[in-house]
Amino acid sequence: MAELTRHIIDDHHSYIRRESPRLISLLAKVVERHGAAHPEVKSIQELFQALTDELSLHMMKEENVLFPYLAQMEAALSEGRPVPPAMFGSVEMPISRMLADHDDAGALTARIRSLSSGFAAPADACPSYRALYQGLEDFERDLHQHVHLENNILFPRALEMERKEGAYAGA
Repeated sequence: MAELTRHIIDDHHSYIRRESPRLISLLAKVVERHGAAHPEVKSIQELFQALTDELSLHMMKEENVLFPYLAQMEAALSEGRPVPPAMFGSVEMPISRMLADHDDAGALTARIRSLSSGFAAPADACPSYRALYQGLEDFERDLHQHVHLENNILFPRALEMERKEGAYAGA
């Protein structure tokens, strides 16, 4: 789990932190130049800002609370030591919050995809507009990979490890 969380932080969280400001800047440029003719870009701008705000808080919770605890749990169990108690009780609690965040992010990206007609730039789009839509599509793709790793690999492993080893005092 420690290796997987490092990969998520190094690849996916870093990608979000790098691409979000670039896309926000492109969105501002496109809204300014094309917003009158294409009002959907203003809605996309608002949705993307909401998405990046949510992801920023989400990543902070993962990096500062959940992921370090998962690494401690894994290390303790592999060394035959008792698992240190977590401030949140069972890992089910923060994982359920992370899953809800993932659902929220998925809804926001789905709305962005819909408003952008599947990231298809209009015929009158300038290079910045086209770059924006390509960037948003790439962002969505990376986010789907990121969420897949957490929802389908990391979180089930953590829950199974907690259940199997009786790591949670309430188990």
